[in-house]
Amino acid sequence: MRPLGAALLKVNRTRVLIVVAIIALFAAYWGLDLGRYLNLANLKAGQAAWQAYYAAHPAVAIAGYFLLYVAVTALSVPGATIMTLAGGAIFGLWAGTLLVSFASTFGATLAFLTSRYLFGEAVQRRFGDRLVAIHAGLAKDGAFYLFALRLVPLVPFFTINLAMGLTPIKTSTFYWVSQVGMLAGTVVYVNAGAQLAHVSSVADVLSPALLGSFALIGVLPLAARTAVRRMQASGRFRGKR
Repeated sequence: MRPLGAALLKVNRTRVLIVVAIIALFAAYWGLDLGRYLNLANLKAGQAAWQAYYAAHPAVAIAGYFLLYVAVTALSVPGATIMTLAGGAIFGLWAGTLLVSFASTFGATLAFLTSRYLFGEAVQRRFGDRLVAIHAGLAKDGAFYLFALRLVPLVPFFTINLAMGLTPIKTSTFYWVSQVGMLAGTVVYVNAGAQLAHVSSVADVLSPALLGSFALIGVLPLAARTAVRRMQASGRFRGKR
């Protein structure tokens, strides 16, 4: 019993330290009003300076941007959209897409794990009414459902991260489906950032037609899965003797 008790105590201490660290980061973000820097006006005003810094110190700029993006996404604080536009504005389309794709997925996975192991009950209480449909969809369609959610920008990504942490989905599955599912939206926003001079507001990035296209792409895997199930149920896939 002693080794088990010591192990549990160690786990509890680790959780407490993680919670304290998260609270400290939240306090710093809101207390210092860091969110005021994550807006389109500041990005446009500082674009030339950040590009110059990247040219002079590429490794530091890349590492700093990557870590900041992961932190913003993992903490589920406002700013991921501006950070994505900044990726294109500073690093260009290809490098920006690569950085944002991995940083956003790492951050989302950290939020997912935090929800699963630390704040499961709290998230359930706060977002319980939004989780019913997600649980039902995931139970029915698995990774296809998560892929569809990632492709529809109308669904807040931070809600998806927290909600999926309360489901039995594997962490590895959550990671790769999220990275693939978010890639199309990532390219759109990074490309908009690379042409920042033509963007007057974040709403300019996603047109109704583009939103509709994303929704259609997201629905297609679910529709295909449903069609296969119906064909299997009707016996069309059974071999004839």
